Amino acid sequence: MSESHSDALLREVASLPSLPGVYRYFDAQGQLLYVGKAINLKKRVSSYFQKNHGGTRTGHMVSKIVRLETTVVRSEAEALLLENNLIKTLNPKYNILFRDDKSYPYLKMTGVPTALTRSKVAVSTADGGSGVRGPVAENFTRVMYYRGAVEKKHRYFGPYPSAWSVKEAILLMQKVFRLRTCEDPVFNNRSRPCLLYQIKRCSAPCVGHISEAAYASDVVNAEKFLRGNAQGVMRELEARMMAHADKLEFEQAADLRNQVAALSNVLHQQSMDNVADHDVDILAVKVLGGKACVNLAMVRGGRHLGDRPYFPVHLEDAAGLLADGDADDASPVVSVEVQVLEAFLSQHYIDIAMPPTLVVSEPVSKDLLKLLSDQVGFKLSVVHQPREQRRAWLEMAQTNAALQLARLLSEEGSQQARTRALAEALDLTMENLETLRVECFDISHTAGEATQASCVVFQNHKMQNSEYRRFNIIGITPGDDYAAMRQVLTRRYGKLSEALKEGQVEGAPSGTGRMPDLVLVDGGRGQVSMAREVFEALGLDVSLIVGVEKGEGRKVGLEELVFADGRDKIYLGADSAALMLVAQIRDEAHRFAITGMRAQRAKVRVSGGKLEEIAGVGPKRRARLLQRFGGVRGVALASAQDIASVDGISRELAEEIYRALH
Repeated sequence: MSESHSDALLREVASLPSLPGVYRYFDAQGQLLYVGKAINLKKRVSSYFQKNHGGTRTGHMVSKIVRLETTVVRSEAEALLLENNLIKTLNPKYNILFRDDKSYPYLKMTGVPTALTRSKVAVSTADGGSGVRGPVAENFTRVMYYRGAVEKKHRYFGPYPSAWSVKEAILLMQKVFRLRTCEDPVFNNRSRPCLLYQIKRCSAPCVGHISEAAYASDVVNAEKFLRGNAQGVMRELEARMMAHADKLEFEQAADLRNQVAALSNVLHQQSMDNVADHDVDILAVKVLGGKACVNLAMVRGGRHLGDRPYFPVHLEDAAGLLADGDADDASPVVSVEVQVLEAFLSQHYIDIAMPPTLVVSEPVSKDLLKLLSDQVGFKLSVVHQPREQRRAWLEMAQTNAALQLARLLSEEGSQQARTRALAEALDLTMENLETLRVECFDISHTAGEATQASCVVFQNHKMQNSEYRRFNIIGITPGDDYAAMRQVLTRRYGKLSEALKEGQVEGAPSGTGRMPDLVLVDGGRGQVSMAREVFEALGLDVSLIVGVEKGEGRKVGLEELVFADGRDKIYLGADSAALMLVAQIRDEAHRFAITGMRAQRAKVRVSGGKLEEIAGVGPKRRARLLQRFGGVRGVALASAQDIASVDGISRELAEEIYRALH
């Protein structure tokens, strides 16, 4: 095997230290092939080049290696962390990779830390006045949905598997503890309670209907509940209720009675609660049809919050690599399910806090558990064959993993059928349908304002979101869709056509990619003719261009395809799988264009709302401008000459206003 590698590479392998570290393999094009960790770099890396791997996937990968990079670390735990950080960021071909672009949501409580809140409760009279002269937002904790980086001055509960589960928890905080959810400016400027107070979802601290001390007590109880101490909260509320009753303070006692009843009702509804398990993650793996799903269910504060599925990529190559005998050192070959689960554990908890207990559907190696424990700083408890409530949780997670995987396979099968139908309908000769690349363009604006063009990409039987592009259209007559289409196609394919003429497609600028096999434009003969002119000017193949012309009454399913090379337009049929795919791609281009246009339009209108920031425009002149043009949008759309016609606006100032808004 080493005969196919350069002497320089083999010398580098021979000179590696016998220390723990991470190694990376690259091919001739500089693509990252594989990232691995080792207790002994020299021994581990040398094994790739000393063994004869034959025609296995390992052998196929090793034959491509032309360059090696290594990083020495202090321990195997550090190697594990670095390895999986590199896998997540560099996307190597032969590693199992879990990609999750969405961050987890949290329930956020603003305000002073809990310790200070408790001290306020302790020094104040129970449910009595705190002596504060007026309600101030910062003294009353707000409950809110949050996604992003955490700050020490606030408290965060979670993470939650979905936005729905956070909102459900917030509703719970409103029903039981009546904590506020309004923003600080709203709080500070209220003169009477809002609707939430009327429906008993808030205690109205904004207008002094509850003291600071009493509200702080509710916050403390809410925190206890979220941390899993629901029974303790119940006992405390009952004790306070009886104390008020003994003092003949029946109104306060009734309020607490209602809280106890609401909390009791919640606990009764939460049949999945288990106060013995406060924070647990349940992980179930299912592998079928060359795909895998890891279903992650979360228990926080003793409450089951729901689950989320994860689907790894590069599964076949990565799993095949270990199946061919590439297990680290002398470890036995493990099942694909175990490989997938261990890859998930290693990668997922890099950025996410790990709970102290994991319930898993597959056995996990003791070495990995030790490394993970070292990484998080506490001993991790992993249960493979659970009992009682944990067993019910795991069975539910396994069922959901199977359902999610079946859904994925069904959707992928449907998409592959649609791709095949489109290739057949348009006589596209493709050896591998996964390489079929379709790019679709759409133009969006509002009466000529903030014109945007979108380009979306379909490949590998799915939309490639990372390759989408938006183009700000400038220098055209507002509302001229043909000119907009000319501009976007020229900008998209201009430099790529030059690279093609020079025979160096690889030299094309970043983001242009290769020429697609099909170019869809949202429009009929007019847009297709414009696209044809652009392609002829650039020397590109006009047969790639297909227009999606709306049918009679613009009804979905009646679209016809118009060709730039002179072929007769065709109607595929409302139930055609090919037309379904074309409509899917066209609709995605339309959606992407509209969202970009709206964002651009909002940006223009916000700028228009800052007229007073322009030198020479004071409150009076701003009022005259708004009155004349009917609002900031009208001012933004007006010409310099129109602006100069307003009383008190000189020609020079009008031009300055126009420049500032454009």
